[in-house]
Amino acid sequence: MTSATTPAFRSGFACLVGRPNAGKSTLTNALVGEKVAITSGRPQTTRHTIRGIVHRSDAQLVLVDTPGLHRPRTLLGERLNALVRDTLSEVDVIAFCVPADQKVGPGDRFIAAELAEVMGGRRRTPVVAVVTKADTVSRQALAEQLLAVSALADWADVIPVSAVDGYQVAEVADILVTHLPEGPELYPGGELTDEPENVMVAELVREAALEGVRDELPHSLAVVVDEISVREGSSKENPLLDVRVQLFVERPSQKAIIIGRGGSRLREVGTQARVGIERLLGNRVYLDLHVKVAKDWQRDPKQLGRLGF
Repeated sequence: MTSATTPAFRSGFACLVGRPNAGKSTLTNALVGEKVAITSGRPQTTRHTIRGIVHRSDAQLVLVDTPGLHRPRTLLGERLNALVRDTLSEVDVIAFCVPADQKVGPGDRFIAAELAEVMGGRRRTPVVAVVTKADTVSRQALAEQLLAVSALADWADVIPVSAVDGYQVAEVADILVTHLPEGPELYPGGELTDEPENVMVAELVREAALEGVRDELPHSLAVVVDEISVREGSSKENPLLDVRVQLFVERPSQKAIIIGRGGSRLREVGTQARVGIERLLGNRVYLDLHVKVAKDWQRDPKQLGRLGF
């Protein structure tokens, strides 16, 4: 029980939704204070619902970062949308992310219409409109975007934020917490995510592989971790981990993009990904990457299942 002078502890789940590349993963990382969701300038980067956990003295806010809602063109797209809708039905509050540097468009209106049904449904889940990337536009442009977003629906709150420079990140957390129910901690203190290590490793590899490549590749790239094991004979005090990872693309031409001339591109991917993986696992890592072609996997139910979708 809490006294009249002590505020009740709150805990619950908040889902970040928005069209692809709306800044959801970057905002998740800023709120948590650590990298728990991969970020990329490419749309459809997030493939899993990453949970980031914000620990506060008055609350525990569990953030669910979903793939971007969009009009699907493949079986993978349909499954990702279904994942988002399933998540929306289970959370306590929703943050609808709209970037400040792009005019409100059909994709935003599509999502706003979906969220209006959630707000008016049986649970009446509150939705907070969050205008992201506030640092990229002028004050006047930001004010105009806030008005445009406010006109989409009767949101519980509307707030601008910049995850890059920290502008109003704490305020976004405060608003989301006000919509959580009273309750105990859901996760132990210090835990930042409940994603399995192999999923986090795969996401770090995919993020590195997406940097600086052609637009068609993000939709066609899947990453699977085959093994994480301690190398036999390595130091017990500072063990070396063997991490074996497979990258799947849909066409031989995409395989050539990932590997690069003489394997140069794949070496860059490995170097970049290994830094994040070693930080995640807390050990030295030997990263073994292999690229394979799985023709049209996004449209093949059997291959989607094998790749974890």
